[in-house]
Amino acid sequence: QVQLVESGGGLVQAGGSLRLSCAASGRTFSIYDMGWFRQAPGKEREFVARISRSGGSTSYADFVKGRFTISRDNAKKMVYLQMNSLKPDDTAVYYCAAARNIPSYDYWGQGTQVTVSS
Repeated sequence: QVQLVESGGGLVQAGGSLRLSCAASGRTFSIYDMGWFRQAPGKEREFVARISRSGGSTSYADFVKGRFTISRDNAKKMVYLQMNSLKPDDTAVYYCAAARNIPSYDYWGQGTQVTVSS
């Protein structure tokens, strides 16, 4: 069992940066691939980024490549999403998720709101 709690969202101007954090509880954090997803109003939830169990492999949605960076600290049971060069289109609720077997995600956080003003 894994509980996930996101933080770090907020209001930022276009071109600015935010760093999202996801704190995990449970003893087996390191056996999960971790992902970030987002859902904008009126739109379906979409994949943003993923990081492997060890942190050695990452993947990104095309629309964030070069702007966002996912990382993790297994000792602290934390996952991060550094978001740079933010755009108004990045406005959404951002969710952290844990996957035992990609592409199925087993656990989700409650989300954190990111709003980018133009």
